[in-house]
Amino acid sequence: MTHFGIITPGAATGPLNTMLPLAQELIRRGHRVTLFGILGCQSKALAAGVEFQAIGEKDFPLGSGAEALTKLGQLRSYAALKYTIELLHEISAVTLRDAPALLKAAGVEAMLVNQSSIEGGTIADFLQIPFITVCSAVVLNYDPNVPPHYTTWKYSPTWWGRLRNNIGHALLYPVAKPIKDLIDDYRKEWKLPLYSRPNDAYSQLAQISQAPATFEYPRLELPQVFHFTGTFHTLASRAEVPFPYEKLTLKPLIYASMGTLQNRLKWVFETIANSCEKLDAQLVISLGGSAKPESLPTLAGNPLVVEYAPQLELLERASLMITHAGMNTTMECVKYGVPMVAIPVANDQPGVAARIAWTGAGEFVTLKNLNVPRLRAAVTQVFTQESYKQNVLKLQKATHNAGGVSRAADIIEQAVSTGKPVLA
Repeated sequence: MTHFGIITPGAATGPLNTMLPLAQELIRRGHRVTLFGILGCQSKALAAGVEFQAIGEKDFPLGSGAEALTKLGQLRSYAALKYTIELLHEISAVTLRDAPALLKAAGVEAMLVNQSSIEGGTIADFLQIPFITVCSAVVLNYDPNVPPHYTTWKYSPTWWGRLRNNIGHALLYPVAKPIKDLIDDYRKEWKLPLYSRPNDAYSQLAQISQAPATFEYPRLELPQVFHFTGTFHTLASRAEVPFPYEKLTLKPLIYASMGTLQNRLKWVFETIANSCEKLDAQLVISLGGSAKPESLPTLAGNPLVVEYAPQLELLERASLMITHAGMNTTMECVKYGVPMVAIPVANDQPGVAARIAWTGAGEFVTLKNLNVPRLRAAVTQVFTQESYKQNVLKLQKATHNAGGVSRAADIIEQAVSTGKPVLA
């Protein structure tokens, strides 16, 4: 039995919905797993049967993230990305300060580090224990052939495409520099070699993505230890959400959600309702906790609006999803074979939306260009053309064949037991 420690960014729902099912699978196999994080993670970890150890209780008391999430939910594009990185810097600083002693005292023998928690690998190196990188978001590994994750740029393996990509990556450097400097300072203090490039921060034993390989752009520089295992999501790690199922009709279901973070833009929900009004379908809108249904004006077409929705259960019934293109929601749509229309807001959502269109599993409308005619055209196109359904079913088959959480756990166990790189 191995005692695994999980490091994941903040209390964000997306990464937790990836890391907790993986933890549950390892526990099922007889291992011990503890999530080390801020107090906002505690209830979800314990509900999933995963042990929890708080980091930075004084720095991030329970409920302290509500104001930050509200502010993040009101931002968009580059401003939201910048603010997200600032939040990650704060959490990374506290994690680097407190986590090593806590992990050592708990007897943690190996770590599962979310790719967005860039500090995790440094902590593992300091403690001299193995770690595995888990990609909950779009793959963040730098590759000159691949556009930056915060853009909707099309994939173009041309000289000008690579030049454009490199310029885009360079624009991100000043924003991310405080985190790089923080990591460098700790590596110097702990007498660890400095990273020579961003990809060095990821595990040299195994890196695991919850996407199927066919969802990712062709890459030149992915390491041999990189594995596409498909989605980990299960109902077992989710709290039960009340929902008025009796109000569902026999019409095709269109489910709309802008996630739980960048979802405070109420006008977007109004645009969605107006865009779906004339379709022969029932629209269900989840506000993701951003507001109470009664706080919205009367929406066109009288959609069913709820504060929270049981997303996986609704996707089992849905014909189409309108989404913010969060990676977790996108992979859930793939798992259930649901075509998408994406409205990306920030962070990696533009990159995910671009891949939805690239694979033919849906279309996207950027927030900057969002209006009723454009969204109505995209929704109508994806709702009525069979090709989108067929393309998402191809992705569904690919993610099923990739092995999911079971294969991911196999890779982790092999890496930890042998101490050697697990080659794809």
